[in-house]
Amino acid sequence: MPPRRRTDPADGRAALAVWRADPDGVPTPARRAAVRFTLEELAEVAPGNAVEVRVPPDGAVQAVEGPRHTRGTPPNVVETDAQTWLALATGVLTWDDAVDTGRIRASGERADLREWLPLQAARTRD
Repeated sequence: MPPRRRTDPADGRAALAVWRADPDGVPTPARRAAVRFTLEELAEVAPGNAVEVRVPPDGAVQAVEGPRHTRGTPPNVVETDAQTWLALATGVLTWDDAVDTGRIRASGERADLREWLPLQAARTRD
């Protein structure tokens, strides 16, 4: 069963457009909507509960097929800030570059999202 969407895709794409226009000056509501939309997109393309992806304070999602986590700290966690997450989701930044520069904290054997990033629905349009 696909995850339940909380962000209307049209609103999410509009929020991404606002972020793209001014990544450093994006208003908080637009940033939050863009992050939540892209997290929901990740959960749709990589369904599962093996990895918790955290973008505090804007959102978190469980994704990637594998053993389900139910209590305590998940064994597979990816955490980053909103700017890094949106850059990854849209293809502005690669997973390897984000890891190499310490912009991502990833732990666990399944906490590598390069297979799903950038997200097709969020790619930068030329």
